[in-house]
Amino acid sequence: MNSSSSARPDTDRLGATAAGAPPRVAIIDTDTGFLQVLTKRLDRLGWEHRTLASPVPVEDLVAMRVSALIVDLNVLGPQAWEYLERLVSGMPGMGIVVCGRSSVAQRVRGLRLGADDWLSKPCHPEELIARVEAVIRRRRRTESRAEAQPFQAGELEIRADRFQAFVDGRSVDLTRREFELIELLSGAEGRVLEREEIYQRVWGYAMARGDRSVDVFVRKLRQKLEKASPLWRYIHTHFGVGYRFAAEPAEGAIVVPDSLPADVGAPVPAPVAERAAL
Repeated sequence: MNSSSSARPDTDRLGATAAGAPPRVAIIDTDTGFLQVLTKRLDRLGWEHRTLASPVPVEDLVAMRVSALIVDLNVLGPQAWEYLERLVSGMPGMGIVVCGRSSVAQRVRGLRLGADDWLSKPCHPEELIARVEAVIRRRRRTESRAEAQPFQAGELEIRADRFQAFVDGRSVDLTRREFELIELLSGAEGRVLEREEIYQRVWGYAMARGDRSVDVFVRKLRQKLEKASPLWRYIHTHFGVGYRFAAEPAEGAIVVPDSLPADVGAPVPAPVAERAAL
């Protein structure tokens, strides 16, 4: 990793003054002019960084212990989408910011695959750094999950420390974005969350007009939950508003409690008049 030992990070930036250690980022890009400006700015901020001209195995990125990855998918060639999927599944704790020339369809596909943000080129390095900072802030907030207690609802157990949900000990196999979504909804304590609020808190920025990402992810999440726990319904739609989390038995389902109340099976007391006649 390259870093400038004489650089002094801005106090209002993420860095040693804010989190005890400067962010560490890897950059997969070959745009020399853009990289020259970007890396100079990173040096000024005191960030550690490493520039790569081609994709490296996910295991190598794990060994680098990077906080975030900046990647231009155009550098990755025909395997770009497959590589992005491997990154998302293999490094759920790493922020991924994609940059490069792209179409709306490509950006939507990348974000839905699990990229944290996407910035089209030409772009200013300062904006790219700001977006990486936002991603890292969200990641650091998740560090407190390691101490969180499991959340139980119906048959579902949500384990923030493992970034996953379970039914009868079996993983529901959620993606990172799906877990962030169910964690947000379940933490709202039955309150209805509007789509715009969900998008802002899970994706990290304002929802564009007409964007259906929240609905798409809720549908996928709901399908997984209903497959794993068919007797329960967890996510409820409030049309025109948003979504609410509550564990409720599915229509027609008979839910047997784990244990019977203590007084079940006890003798029924005789009526008062009958006792008086004894």
